[in-house]
Amino acid sequence: MLRRIVSPSSLTRRLFISPTASTTTTPIRAMSSTKAQTQFNDILKSEIESIKAAGTYKSERVIISPQNSAILVAGRDGKPSPQINFCANNYLGLADHPEVIARSKKYLDTHGSGLSSVRFICGTQDIHKDLENQITKFYGTEDTILYASCFDANAGIFETILTDQDAVISDALNHASIIDGIRLCKAKRFRYKNCDMADLEARLQEADKAGARLKLIATDGVFSMDGKISPLDKICDIAEKYNALIFIDDCHSTGFLGPNGRGTAEYFGVQDRVHIVNSTLGKALGGAAGGYTTGSKEMIDLLRNRSRPYLFSNSLPPAVVGSASAALDLIEGAKTNGLFDQLWGNTKLFRKLLTDAGFTIKGDNHPISPVMLGDARLASQFADKMLQRGIYVVGFSYPVVPKGEARIRVQLSAAHTEEQIRQAADAFIEIGRELGVIGAKSKL
Repeated sequence: MLRRIVSPSSLTRRLFISPTASTTTTPIRAMSSTKAQTQFNDILKSEIESIKAAGTYKSERVIISPQNSAILVAGRDGKPSPQINFCANNYLGLADHPEVIARSKKYLDTHGSGLSSVRFICGTQDIHKDLENQITKFYGTEDTILYASCFDANAGIFETILTDQDAVISDALNHASIIDGIRLCKAKRFRYKNCDMADLEARLQEADKAGARLKLIATDGVFSMDGKISPLDKICDIAEKYNALIFIDDCHSTGFLGPNGRGTAEYFGVQDRVHIVNSTLGKALGGAAGGYTTGSKEMIDLLRNRSRPYLFSNSLPPAVVGSASAALDLIEGAKTNGLFDQLWGNTKLFRKLLTDAGFTIKGDNHPISPVMLGDARLASQFADKMLQRGIYVVGFSYPVVPKGEARIRVQLSAAHTEEQIRQAADAFIEIGRELGVIGAKSKL
């Protein structure tokens, strides 16, 4: 590829700096110390202290290696700490796959770093359309629209397709992004108990009594804190009884759940009965970033014209498009290259080892395997002790999960080896005994 050579003098002119000008920098202005700023800071400090007092303060650990089952974490002494990672959404281990990285680099070379534009102005490249078509073919839908994240996709869909004449019926444990997206729309809102079909039916009846024009059932395909799979087949039966549409957020099933990795709808054999699927490119599909909505051509056309997160956000960077495209290609061959078998085998082994030892593991035999602890401080303490033993996990507590339901959410990957899983199980059992979570006679 030919590139224009930029001379030092022309670069200087472009930066509006005289070759003889002083390069002395102006000191950065200090933070304002006005009365309003001081009051603001005091309020924030008080809130942070209350979070710490509740044992729910979250600190970020710094990883200094690519994402994989084995990573390096920056230690407090400045030295790298080798860890086995059990809390990434890297379900198929594709985040650092050579083919994913290679195509990401290729698109960076051929299409640049970014578009500096939203899609409808000058931000649509051929690779964006290619990826949208690839996703559409993957699902067997009519069209697809890309977003910067699935959070954006969820933020943009409800207010675009629903009005005050309509109703949305949402599962009580839906992801925060679904909740926030619903808050933005003017539709009547109904909430049903988590995966409770009788309650769903009751809420649909209420929506009918309220005179709803359209009724949209909104649910996660897999509930990310519990590893619980939504009973989509039963939801479809009820939806058809009440002439309702179905929306699913399939972030924690896309790429690996179902015979071909097409998610919750394929898992239950109801792909042709689900109307809207939102999902992510940032988990099993390469682990970078990005999200999408796939469904009817008319809906996608309307989203391109009215969905605010799409209209006012920059296009996905080419490198991200490349990694997602390569991941989709790899998933097409996952059954033959053993990734699916490895993931589900790892999931079954881990769950059995900890259940036999006396731990309570939530979920439906999904790679998300929450080890229930209850107390927020205990979950944080447990996670810290696991880190000291070379097992990278994180404690989850309120407000991410309900009060009194703190846990360590373990996530299995096809990248994990049996040895790594057994090492993690040994550490859980040792610490569980030490902290009184399980009895002293618990066994593998």
